[in-house]
Amino acid sequence: MALTTAPPQPPQTQQPEPVRRRRALLNRLDLKVSPYLYILPFFVVFAIFGAYPMFRTLYMSFYDWDLANARFDPPVFIGLDNYVRMLDDPYYWNAMRNTFGVFLLATIPQLALALLIAAMLNRPLLRGRTFFRLAILLPNATSVTAVGIIFLTLFKDTGVINWALGLVGIGPIDWHGSGGFWSYWTAVATMVDWRWTGYNALILLAGMLAIPRDLYESAAIDGAGPWRQFWSVTFPMLRPTFLFVTIVSIVGGLQLFTEPVIYTYGYTVRGGDAREVQTLTMYMYENSMVSFNNAGYGAAISWSLFLLIIMASIGNFLLIRRTAR
Repeated sequence: MALTTAPPQPPQTQQPEPVRRRRALLNRLDLKVSPYLYILPFFVVFAIFGAYPMFRTLYMSFYDWDLANARFDPPVFIGLDNYVRMLDDPYYWNAMRNTFGVFLLATIPQLALALLIAAMLNRPLLRGRTFFRLAILLPNATSVTAVGIIFLTLFKDTGVINWALGLVGIGPIDWHGSGGFWSYWTAVATMVDWRWTGYNALILLAGMLAIPRDLYESAAIDGAGPWRQFWSVTFPMLRPTFLFVTIVSIVGGLQLFTEPVIYTYGYTVRGGDAREVQTLTMYMYENSMVSFNNAGYGAAISWSLFLLIIMASIGNFLLIRRTAR
């Protein structure tokens, strides 16, 4: 029987020391630098379309800036005059009141309803859960213009809302009446809630689904009912998600623009004949893009809004963190 022998292997040549060092260096650079290269496009886009406009408006806020004639009439440095002007501007404080009025009327019910809907969709015995989870997101996918047209029809003097109020003995409300701040705020807040409640509920539902079921089983063994399980298990574990949803709602609510513009028929950004629902973003747009000679003042308004959002977000974070103790 013939014995077969393996063919002789060629001798392995050892790589020179400089080559090995170069490859080791490239490997280390690949591990350390590659992750930053992957996320670099985001920061480039953010720097161009986010950071630069933000600091540009900060620069403009210290100038008397006329956008229409900036080429022939150079901006004049005026320091903090634009910010001082805001303190004595009744239209600015009116926009501030409208912004917070609509924000409170929209955000508080929105978060409460989103939490309730998410808890209902999280019930294991609920039939058709997939259908309902998709259905609650449909309002957010609807065009905001279509939403505005529908709600304009609903809140007409002879619309469905006044008809429904008449069934319970409440007289018709002039939803577009001059000086009726509460009617304007309520109508716009209803539009916002209808559009964004389902979106927030879906995010809260995702947070609830990440909670281990073992915690509910242990709570049930200890005798906790559904209500007690929600407050002792669900809500404490949901705090990070609820904080995220709240901050997103704060940012969106204080930057409200499209809904009040459409509700006031979109002719101007005054928010009604008596500026009943003009928000800070609408007033900023009016000064920056309608009255081009007030672009510096509009930039100052935008930075005051930015600071308000930061303060509200920090306050909300501290409040939720304190309740977690």
